[in-house]
Amino acid sequence: MSTTATIAMPATQDGSLALRHVSKRFAGDDTAPVLDRIDLNVRSGEFVSIVGASGCGKSTLLRLVAGLDDAFEGDIEFGGERVISTDLSRGIVFQDHRLFPWLNVEQNIAVALRNARLSKHEKARAVAEHVALVGLRGYERHHPHQLSGGMAQRVAIARGLVNRPRLLLLDEPFGALDALTRARMQDELQRIWATERITMLLVTHDVEEAVLLADRVVVMQARPGRIADVIRVDAPRPRARTDASIARMKDAIVAGFFTEA
Repeated sequence: MSTTATIAMPATQDGSLALRHVSKRFAGDDTAPVLDRIDLNVRSGEFVSIVGASGCGKSTLLRLVAGLDDAFEGDIEFGGERVISTDLSRGIVFQDHRLFPWLNVEQNIAVALRNARLSKHEKARAVAEHVALVGLRGYERHHPHQLSGGMAQRVAIARGLVNRPRLLLLDEPFGALDALTRARMQDELQRIWATERITMLLVTHDVEEAVLLADRVVVMQARPGRIADVIRVDAPRPRARTDASIARMKDAIVAGFFTEA
């Protein structure tokens, strides 16, 4: 279900992302930089996953794209404009859903619209449409403690999307979920991306998840954090994890990690 007709959209719909020679070193750390000369172009509407061993700088890179950290070298451009701070055009979902326990589902989603230039009616309609988008009709008045982990993450995704961002950043959004719930949420994210068609950038430790969801998989190496490979996933959508081509690609990426080690 698309909400395009309801919510005021930015003047430009360009969701392209460009990283040029991006390097990051933490203050006082004389070891190798956490990120070293990262170059990456993401097309508008593309789904890109980033995988790599712990410490390779995946989440740090996502924070830079989100505008949560401006202490880096190089350039990051989104929609042709330099990223210098956070912006409503870039939504983010973390591993921890970070819902406010005293607010219900509707209210938690509506928090993201606090600064939106919409009427009260438009905000309520946008929230209702995104509750439906993530499959939570009937749970609008439930509080976080009344939700399962997967349902709470659906609320977080709805909150990340309700502003109609042109880019959604996902930092291990299903990492804390059990295997069955994680599989269901992966299918949900496939469906949401197919519906919304916005640019998505996913950081994950799960190589199968990366291949299942993405148009391209960026493989990073650590010490220093660099892009080791970018792999195109040509499997048709919608995808199933039982697809032999998905399994072969996953195995090839995992084998590459051992080769590097």
